[in-house]
Amino acid sequence: MKPKQHLEFVKVDLKTGWEVPPGYPPGFYQKILATDLDETSKKGSRTRLLKIEPGAFSTVPFVHDHWEEVYVVQGDLIVGNDAQGRGGEQSFAPTYACRPPGVPHGPFTSKGGCILHEIHYYETSGKEAGHAKDRR
Repeated sequence: MKPKQHLEFVKVDLKTGWEVPPGYPPGFYQKILATDLDETSKKGSRTRLLKIEPGAFSTVPFVHDHWEEVYVVQGDLIVGNDAQGRGGEQSFAPTYACRPPGVPHGPFTSKGGCILHEIHYYETSGKEAGHAKDRR
């Protein structure tokens, strides 16, 4: 995978360019902002926006082997709904979560729709990242 690009405050179009993340249910869309995440080699990181349309829901918890930080930018997020999208605990923007690898989380839904800012990464200290050496 290519290294992340250096980006300086590029405009993010929230109306177009969304794609369905692999394995996600209908009504979930992502917009990758920057990535060099390699889930095979267990290296790198990804920054994305995740959009959940009103009433869309997942039915099983997610579990992954990397860290995940999630900031609810707008709307409401419901965590822990049942297989029909009912129930769970609702929170509203601005809300934040930080999850270590291996922690089950979800399922998710949203009554009014939401946009999440997510950061996924394997390194936690920066020592392994190549650019960290350059800052000494």
